[in-house]
Amino acid sequence: MSPNRIIIVGGGIVGIATAALLSEQGLSVTVIDRSGIAEETSKGNAAALAFSDIMPLASPKILLKAPKWLLDPLGPLSIRPSYLPKLTPWLWQFWKASLPARQETSIATQTALMRLAESEMMALVDRAGLGGRVRHDGSLELYESEAEFKSTANGWQRRKQAGIAFEHVRGARLAELQPGLSSRFVAGTFVPGWKTVSEPQHFAQALWAYAERCGAVFEKAEVLGLERSETGPSVRLADGSAREADRIVVCAGSWSTRLINKVTRLRIPLDTERGYNTTLPRGAFDLKRQLIFGNHGFVMTPLDTGVRVGGAVELGGLDLPPNYARAKSMLAKAATFLPGLKTSGGIEWMGFRPSLPDSLPVIGALPEDPSVLLAFGNGHLGLTQSAAMGRLIADLVGNRTPSIDIAACRPDRF
Repeated sequence: MSPNRIIIVGGGIVGIATAALLSEQGLSVTVIDRSGIAEETSKGNAAALAFSDIMPLASPKILLKAPKWLLDPLGPLSIRPSYLPKLTPWLWQFWKASLPARQETSIATQTALMRLAESEMMALVDRAGLGGRVRHDGSLELYESEAEFKSTANGWQRRKQAGIAFEHVRGARLAELQPGLSSRFVAGTFVPGWKTVSEPQHFAQALWAYAERCGAVFEKAEVLGLERSETGPSVRLADGSAREADRIVVCAGSWSTRLINKVTRLRIPLDTERGYNTTLPRGAFDLKRQLIFGNHGFVMTPLDTGVRVGGAVELGGLDLPPNYARAKSMLAKAATFLPGLKTSGGIEWMGFRPSLPDSLPVIGALPEDPSVLLAFGNGHLGLTQSAAMGRLIADLVGNRTPSIDIAACRPDRF
């Protein structure tokens, strides 16, 4: 018999999409979050529906670049020295994930997950009436040298094999796709299928409004952990009360393992890609589409509310204070890349992207308790993969064969 009462822990975009898909099936869904709907990591992301982003972070190429990057505390990838001892187990798993066989598994699974993500997200957007909040402008990745351009060839060949359309551009075509670029860029790659949302928090909240119309409800409360009794699973709240359900789905992003560690011997190597950005006011620049500066690890996105400049990866956990010098560094670079960019009046932000060493999320049941489902660890792809995560959790809740093979995403794979 299918369960009727579902508690989703986490009001970010993955929890919202999961709530929408479960509510559509007539299940009783309650989302619990300490802050609100899309008030934390989903509030300030880069707004990309990056369905072509199938290459894992762990790769021999990254391992070669990492030592140079790590010497720059404001560079594309940084680790706080004080955090390095705690991060060592994650880095060990990251190295193992970069080995050829593991990398091939990650690419194959990510490719299948992205195909599902695109079909599920666009169908959900249609059902929710959110088509006007999705931009179909594509993305433009930019290169400052022929060597940098050539170094990306393998990744683009893998995308071609996956059926992803792209166009390498130069000269007048490059200038047409984004007027006002610095002459330092010698080439670019245009991906027409790349999409962005008009503003990520507004999009997430509009999707939640659809979930509410389907019957989902929200409770603002802090979940301290999970519990199990003879009547089923429950969540313990900070006020001492508990909420019981037939199934609990943990979609709490970077906080997920803190919630489950008390009820499982499983230790999932979840850490955070701390991402920084600055959102400039409207009129800061006439940005035609999302620009990707891969060698510098950040992007620029046109939003209804302005221009967002941000990205990069800082591995530093949940407790260290923000280093907003990283946001300032990216903004300074952006001003050299787009000489007409107006850099005043920006709002800085930092968010915690839940990251696993092989760039794949956790999807599946807690080994000790099949009534507790885990859905987290999408790194910088939470918005992109949210509807796919929701579909796969709906499959598991309904005791159906998952829409794709998720063996590589099982919780105990590490």
